[in-house]
Amino acid sequence: QLQLVESGGGLVQPGGSLRLSCAVTLDYYAIGWFRQAPGQEREGVSCITSRGESTYYADSVKGRFTISRNAAKNTVYLQMNSLKPEDTAVYYCAKSWYLYCSDNGGNYHSWGQGTQVTVSS
Repeated sequence: QLQLVESGGGLVQPGGSLRLSCAVTLDYYAIGWFRQAPGQEREGVSCITSRGESTYYADSVKGRFTISRNAAKNTVYLQMNSLKPEDTAVYYCAKSWYLYCSDNGGNYHSWGQGTQVTVSS
């Protein structure tokens, strides 16, 4: 897949949960989740190797977000719990050139169009 497809975004209250999905071929290469809020730099959120050997989480989401994969469905998930207003952003999934995880967006060659997550009362 040259373009990835995200789904699952929406509006949720603080403390709530969402699960994002990314339709992507799980072959050899790492899959990352990134986010970008208005006026902010893009930041790496999480990453998983295609075979699930390794994962990565940004400090800001560690303990609240969980990345997982379902190879049979060619899907990567980002379970987001205990959501905070500062989690509000457009979330993107991306496929890496490399086998293992990185938080550097320059290591990723294929990106989805993003899904909006809004955390607000």
